[in-house]
Amino acid sequence: GPWYKETGSGMGPALNTASAMGGYILADRGTWLNFKNRADLAVLVEGDARLFNQYGVIVVDPARHPHVKKDLAQAFADWVVSADGQAAIAGYRIGGEQLFFPNAGKP
Repeated sequence: GPWYKETGSGMGPALNTASAMGGYILADRGTWLNFKNRADLAVLVEGDARLFNQYGVIVVDPARHPHVKKDLAQAFADWVVSADGQAAIAGYRIGGEQLFFPNAGKP
């Protein structure tokens, strides 16, 4: 409807538009935590399973892409899903707030 505004821009400028218009916006956590021009904007919903944005790690098939450094890629992938990798991901913070919520090994 007429209430919906498409900015045609990146998340930062879209947050600026929402702030200037007193509107609502669906934004990613990283951009929000880095955003300084919040004015009256506030987080209304977070943690809802419907907002879950899964990240993954895969090793590219060296048979299809011979230039790939398969051993290094596999070492990285193994680290990402290891306890140390998951702890590093969970420990990444912006302004003291956790950005990512690792879930390797969880169904």
